[in-house]
Amino acid sequence: MFTVTSEIYGENNYQTTRDGGKVVSKFRFVYPEDKLEGIRTDKDGDLEVPRPKRGVIELEHSEATELRLVGLQVWRGALLLADYLFSKKDEFSQKTLMELGAGVGLTSIAAGIHNTGRIYCTDVDLGCILKLIRGNVQRNSKLLRGTISVLEFDFLASKEDQSQDLLEAIDNSDIILAADVIYCDTLTDAFITVLDNLLNRGRQTGRTKTIYMALEKRYVFTLEDCDSVAPMYEYLIRQTVNKPWIMEHLPLDFPQYFEYDRCKQLVLMKITSR
Repeated sequence: MFTVTSEIYGENNYQTTRDGGKVVSKFRFVYPEDKLEGIRTDKDGDLEVPRPKRGVIELEHSEATELRLVGLQVWRGALLLADYLFSKKDEFSQKTLMELGAGVGLTSIAAGIHNTGRIYCTDVDLGCILKLIRGNVQRNSKLLRGTISVLEFDFLASKEDQSQDLLEAIDNSDIILAADVIYCDTLTDAFITVLDNLLNRGRQTGRTKTIYMALEKRYVFTLEDCDSVAPMYEYLIRQTVNKPWIMEHLPLDFPQYFEYDRCKQLVLMKITSR
């Protein structure tokens, strides 16, 4: 069986432990600095330099999977999106968030560290992933200020098959998140349909949605193009070029709070309705 492995496991020491088939890693981060009111000095009159507060998200995950179960691993896009949420913690703190294709839940858990509202963490329930997410949320519960609800959201299911709980969650959400959720044309087409439906439903209910999507361009050399291309990213762009969307590529100039290689192939997009 062909398997794939996320590159991040070889980039940093995530203090991974393996016990009885369970793989658990520690994803370290630095909390964003709060704005200081005035200059603080100690009793000797010396300037107090605030030391960064550090934290850890512990996640159970897989180290290698077949392609259809890649959500059981951790990918760079989730860490990039987590960084962005930390950088926007004040702006997003009162918003209701929904993550699509959440995988093992890293980005949703990162959101819950600063968000005081509700976060809907969704994925299709392959490989018992929803149970895994719930376990990871519980594992990190002491970090959370917000409430994380785990729901199934299958991109390939029809709208008629969506649960009432999911429809209510969609209607209640302001911000939609997605990180590294496309890896084949069929899934990309289904994902685009989902975004269309979410944006349309937002217009109909009067609660408009803003979508933030992170991904890593994965380059391959093809004889057809005689060049290195990023087929999944390029297919996404081709299929959405005529959509009634505003799709912005955001600069990656916000601070890095999590430990990973923020490589030049990473992309962060903001999508809204025209």
